[in-house]
Amino acid sequence: MRGANAALGAAGLAAFLALGEAVPRLGLVKEAYFPPTSRIADALGQEVTEHAFWTALGDTLTGWALGLAIAIGAGVVVGLLISVVPYLREITASTIEFLRPIPSVALIPLAVLLYGTELRSVLLLVVYASFWQVLVQVLYGVQDVDPVAEETARSYGLGPWARVRHVLWPTALPYVMTGVRLAAAVALILAVTAELVIGAPGLGARIAVAESSQAVPDMYALVVVTGLLGLLINVGARTVERRALAWHQSVRGEVAV
Repeated sequence: MRGANAALGAAGLAAFLALGEAVPRLGLVKEAYFPPTSRIADALGQEVTEHAFWTALGDTLTGWALGLAIAIGAGVVVGLLISVVPYLREITASTIEFLRPIPSVALIPLAVLLYGTELRSVLLLVVYASFWQVLVQVLYGVQDVDPVAEETARSYGLGPWARVRHVLWPTALPYVMTGVRLAAAVALILAVTAELVIGAPGLGARIAVAESSQAVPDMYALVVVTGLLGLLINVGARTVERRALAWHQSVRGEVAV
């Protein structure tokens, strides 16, 4: 089944690349605005031979990884704290619902005022966007705890930490992993967006330079790189999720299929 899916995916990708080559060649769009796939591939090959490309890639991955790590740690800790402290969830509910919908890009002026084009500007945006993905999933996960299991733990005299470890965490972990997977994708989007708009070092800034200098094939090549990064991050997050939840019924069923 997986082999068939992989073959279909490869066929779809090949058709997409062929379409990207044919459309500008047939004059349906101007090559100056949308170069053929072959020209983009040539530009990509040239990019990977340059030291500046790898430096930019490292800067993007640094902002992504640091921001994601901070967001995951803060989201899990704050989510568990809100869930286990009496009345804290009710007290913070309106604040969370007010802050969560604010787009991270709306904080770009604040980030520039505080940190300029430094890495800390990227981290501010990445952490803010990714934090909510994890926090909300933790809250949902704890809310899904079986009341009977919770009462049983209390009747056996388990303390707050023991209940978190043996009751809350196993139930919330599938939700947490979903939040981590979503946060990983969001973190990459915000890292590249921050670099593109603010001018912080990274792939986004390199895309902006290519666009402003009319190096259109290079711009598309760099966009392809960000897409490949997103694909690798998603595959990696799903792999970690499957391994972390190997004991869970949903993953066991997926493996069995």
